[in-house]
Amino acid sequence: MAERTANLTVFQSEALPFFSPTVDASLFPANGEYTVFPGFCDVHVHLREPGFSYKETIRTGTMAAARGGYTDVCAMPNLNPVPDSPEHLRQQLDIIERDAAVRVYPYGAITVAEKGERLADLSGMAENVIAFSDDGRGVQSEDMMREAMLQAKSLYKIIAAHCEDNSLLRGGYIHDGVYAKAHGHKGICSESEWKPIERDIRLAQETGCAYHVCHISTKESVALIRKAKREGVDITCETGPHYLLLDENDLQEDGRFKMNPPLRSKEDREALLEGIADGTIDMIATDHAPHSAEEKAKGLEKSAFGIVGLETAFPALYTKLVKTGVITLEKLIELMAVNPRRRFGIPLGRAYTMWNLNETVTVDPQDFLSMGKATPFAGETFFGKCYLTHLGNKSVRFF
Repeated sequence: MAERTANLTVFQSEALPFFSPTVDASLFPANGEYTVFPGFCDVHVHLREPGFSYKETIRTGTMAAARGGYTDVCAMPNLNPVPDSPEHLRQQLDIIERDAAVRVYPYGAITVAEKGERLADLSGMAENVIAFSDDGRGVQSEDMMREAMLQAKSLYKIIAAHCEDNSLLRGGYIHDGVYAKAHGHKGICSESEWKPIERDIRLAQETGCAYHVCHISTKESVALIRKAKREGVDITCETGPHYLLLDENDLQEDGRFKMNPPLRSKEDREALLEGIADGTIDMIATDHAPHSAEEKAKGLEKSAFGIVGLETAFPALYTKLVKTGVITLEKLIELMAVNPRRRFGIPLGRAYTMWNLNETVTVDPQDFLSMGKATPFAGETFFGKCYLTHLGNKSVRFF
C-alpha cells in the first residue's frame, strides 16, 4: 500500500526568485494541504531580556516567533541594562546565543540609557547590532538626533525612530478621538507622532542617513513619508497588524486594547491601508510587547502600554486582508518576509515556514508560547495554522 503524504505548495514570488526549499512531505500529517513560505522577519519585537524576564524571556519570545512563522526578529533595546555600550550589549548577546530558537538581531540604543541626554557608544556596538533605536522613547532633541544620524551614516547603520513628542502627550493614553471623548479618557493627539517624523525627515534629508520610522499609526505620518520618498529621502517605515485591522471603534475598557501609539480613527486606518497598497509603508512589524497579567489588568487608563503579536500576525492579516481581497498573498509576504530583509540586510538562507491555510484557529491567549497574553484578537477565529518553522539545520514543529 502506498504511503500517503501531505500536499505541499511552495510559495512563488518574483521578489524571491530563488526560494525553493527542500521539504519532505512524508514528515507531515497525511492528506493535509500546506503552503511553504519564506521565513517571516519582524524588525520590531520586545524580548524583555535582560532585565524584565517576568514579562518575557528570549527563549519564550523566540518560541512564540517560531510559532508565528518568524525565523528572524530584531530585538528592541529598552532593557536593563540598556544596550548602549559593548559591555551592556554583551549581556544580551550571551542570552541570545544560549537560548534563542530563531535568529535574533539586537538594536543598539541611540542614547545612553535611552535618556536622550548623550549619545550611546554607536561605533563600539555597530558590528553587533542591526540598527540604532531608542524605541519606547522619542529622541526629543533635534541636535541629538542630528548627531546620531551623522554617526549612524558614517557606520552604515539605520536609525529606527520611535517618533513621539513628549510635550504633546498631556497625560493621554488612547487616541484623542471620539471614543476618548465619549468615555472620559485622556487622548494622545496625532501630532505627537507626525510632528517628530516631520522633523526627522528634514534631518535625514540634511544628513543622508538611512532612516526608518517605527509603528506609524496616523494619516499625516503616511502623507509625510509618501512625500519624503518622492523627494528621494532614504526612508522606510513599518506599521503593525493592529493598526491595519482595528481602530478606535473597536476599543473596549480592557488593557489588551492599550498600545503606543494607540489605535487611531477609521480614517487613519484607511490611510494606512492606502499606504500599504501604494508602497509608502514598506513592512509590517508586530511591536510584540509582552507584559505581566497584572500590568495589563488595570483598564485603559492604568495598564502598561503594549500587546503581543508574534503568534497572531500572519493568521489575522491573511484572514482579514488577503481572504477579503484587500491585498494579495504575495503582497503580504513581501511586507512580512521580503521587504524587512531588504531594508535591514537580513539574509533568508535556509529559512522557511509551513502553514495549513485552510485550517482555522480560535485565538486563546492561554495557549500562547509567549509569556504575554494581552491581545485585542482574543476569541477571534482566523485561517492559517503554522505546522513548522525551519532555520538552517533545525526545525521547530507544531504538530
